Amino acid sequence: MSEPRPVALVTGVGRPQGIGAGIVRVLARDGWDLAVSRWEPADAAIFGADAALRLDTVIADARAAGARVVDVPVDLERPDAAASLFSHVAAELGEVTALVLSHAWDVESGILDTTIDEFDRHFAVNTRASWLLIAEFARQAASGGAIVALTSDHTTGNMPYGASKGALDRIVISAAKELGPKRISANVLNPGPIDTGWMTPDIRTSLTAMQPSGRLGTPADIAELIGFLVSSRGRWVTGQLLTADGGFSISI
Repeated sequence: MSEPRPVALVTGVGRPQGIGAGIVRVLARDGWDLAVSRWEPADAAIFGADAALRLDTVIADARAAGARVVDVPVDLERPDAAASLFSHVAAELGEVTALVLSHAWDVESGILDTTIDEFDRHFAVNTRASWLLIAEFARQAASGGAIVALTSDHTTGNMPYGASKGALDRIVISAAKELGPKRISANVLNPGPIDTGWMTPDIRTSLTAMQPSGRLGTPADIAELIGFLVSSRGRWVTGQLLTADGGFSISI
């Protein structure tokens, strides 16, 4: 009889070309069962009404790779969302041993034009929800596990997003120390600019010129590293803010 597949919860799986979808593909291939969360109104507000088009093919491909998949729409701005999400996943799949935080609210604004409502929304989704998800994960992870959160250093001209991600960095690194005795690793990963469909031709050209390899990163590039970090081989890496951007940050 084959060993049961471990369970990973991946947030922010709202678009077929997104990083979250790339993570789902890799983890399904690597032998994980998957709970995925998304909130279609948020994705539509940021990326347009067709953001989730063909997302069902990502879920279907994961199932074809042998994964059990639970798709849970949830508004992470709600304070009760994390507890509700983990309760649902526990009932369907059991204990979660990997938590990958790839969700984000991202509406660009700066110091002078950010509204209080937008500032609060960024922190509610990107920071508070991530803390609550990490806490719920730790409470149920009797077998230990791994946390990976995606971050960004895009702050100038995008202040509430960058600030909320900076706070997330500190939370995750703190979790590595606090949750280490529970055999939980925790890392933050900065992927740099990934071409997930949001770039205009001019942006794509200028960012490609800044990549030493001459190409932009893809969701698969990031997903492969996450696959390692959440595996038993990668658990010795913890408490790190990792940059995996193909050399973009050394070219700025």
